[in-house]
Amino acid sequence: MIFKRLSEYLGKLEETTLRNKITQILAELFHESTPDEIGKLCYLLQGRVAPLFTAIEFGMADKMMIKAITYGMGVEDGRVLKVFQEEGDLGKAVEKIKNQKSTTKNTYKKLNINKVYEILYQVATSGGSGSQDKKITLLGNLLHDVDALSARYIVRITLAKLRMGFSDMTILDSLSWMIKGSKQLRPEIERAYNVRPDLGFISETVQKHGIEGLKSTEPKVGIPILMARAERMANSEDIILKIGKCAIEPKYDGFRLQIHYDGKDVKLFSRNLENVTNMYPDIIKGIKKQIHKPAVIEGEAIGINLKTGEYLPFQETVQRKRKYDVELKAKEIPLHLFAFDCLIVGRENLLVKSYVERRNYLEKLIGKGETVYIAQLEVVSNPIRLEELFQDAVTRGIEGVMAKKLEGIYRAGARDFNWIKYKRSYSGKLADTIDAVVMGYDLGQGKRSGFGIGDFLIGVYDEKQDKFGTVTKIGTGLTDEEWREIKIRSDKLKVKTQPKNYEVDKIMSCDIWITPQIVVEIRADEITRSPVHTAGRVMGPSESGNSKEVKVAGFALRFPRLEKFRDDKKPQDATTLSEVEKMYKLQEKK
Repeated sequence: MIFKRLSEYLGKLEETTLRNKITQILAELFHESTPDEIGKLCYLLQGRVAPLFTAIEFGMADKMMIKAITYGMGVEDGRVLKVFQEEGDLGKAVEKIKNQKSTTKNTYKKLNINKVYEILYQVATSGGSGSQDKKITLLGNLLHDVDALSARYIVRITLAKLRMGFSDMTILDSLSWMIKGSKQLRPEIERAYNVRPDLGFISETVQKHGIEGLKSTEPKVGIPILMARAERMANSEDIILKIGKCAIEPKYDGFRLQIHYDGKDVKLFSRNLENVTNMYPDIIKGIKKQIHKPAVIEGEAIGINLKTGEYLPFQETVQRKRKYDVELKAKEIPLHLFAFDCLIVGRENLLVKSYVERRNYLEKLIGKGETVYIAQLEVVSNPIRLEELFQDAVTRGIEGVMAKKLEGIYRAGARDFNWIKYKRSYSGKLADTIDAVVMGYDLGQGKRSGFGIGDFLIGVYDEKQDKFGTVTKIGTGLTDEEWREIKIRSDKLKVKTQPKNYEVDKIMSCDIWITPQIVVEIRADEITRSPVHTAGRVMGPSESGNSKEVKVAGFALRFPRLEKFRDDKKPQDATTLSEVEKMYKLQEKK
């Protein structure tokens, strides 16, 4: 397949907001590709040349891209800048410049997918002295050689601004559609993806071997496994009634890590698959000292107060998440890792083994030391004892407890009742916080005019529609520092129009829209129903028979306030619509 053909498909995708239509277009693209192309196509659709869990990034900013366009097009950078200002998009700018240069029309090379991918991979992996010049030369020559439409999308891919408005889950749907003409194979494909979250591997396997090829997918040391997630319940009686005799562990308020140790080297992955190995040298040192065979374990990392020996709150622990001055911060805020699960030991896959079996492996695996500890555990069958353990955790400053089904397997990437989190109740009816995605903001007035932001819109992820629906706008309760931080973060993600995967009522429209990347933890008094919010809003016929009128109002948060930023979560890892629905029912029951 020549790259221009991919660009034509990207053009079709850009013109539609209908998820089923997007799924079908992608399925057509995949069907047209070959086994040695499809994996690369999936990476490029993500705006990447490698899986999300690798540290390979393009590292291209607008100024650098302008130099590449100038070099490749043989025009002055002033002209590129002028067209960029007119279009507001460097992709459209390079397309316009190529179309205006009559001497380059119809003289482009018909480069195939593999060749363009190879060049883009070189751009992404160029490092060291002179790497910027090399990137500019490689990209400039590529932009010169391709047609105008292809140049538009190459620029957007390299700037991480492709923004097609769909997630990995839509790509999984499309692979199913390619095989079956429907989404019915999605659950089987997703099970393999949860164990090996690499769209290149998954798509290539499906293309070569069909759905049967995925059944042998096994976890592998060095490749992160999508982390299992817990359901919520509001009291100890319901927990015992639901899963019976269970293991109770403290729910530590740190950040979750998945540790991959091959017997020599250690890799650390965050909840959102980010490779954070270089950030935590103390954890790596502890793993190498206390574990003596290849393994994959999970745990919660918590900062320690050197003066008192007490565990630090999340806001202080999260200061360890940094790319610079790592060693200095490690001495200032040392970490303890509380390991609570074991997924691989040696070459043995433990995902399908029961919690009790995995725990036994974990206890045998970890030796004595001062960094890695095994999470405390007590097996209970009496709700009174469970409540005592919960209250004890709360008095020690811990969030609450986790109840784990003794015979439960490790459900990679899934949320079910094998794990249940029971957190301390807050003021008001809502007994838990919500992780939401910042969708946009309004310009500030009065005191906040100096910040340039007056309020911000947040939403939750509707996994069925692959869209974000709104739950509230927040305009109070932040410190001056928090207002400045959210403005700085948001401005790096600004887009000219509302993203296609946002469902927003007109009355909730924002002055500035941003791409869905910032996840914030929000505390609220309760979940209510609101006709102006779209999360869970059901559209249907009203008494007047107008099919476009609202039948059931959406969910909204009452008295919301910012708790903290959740940099360890991807937007799709935030609280989902189905979770909000369950929280709403729990709240009413309470």
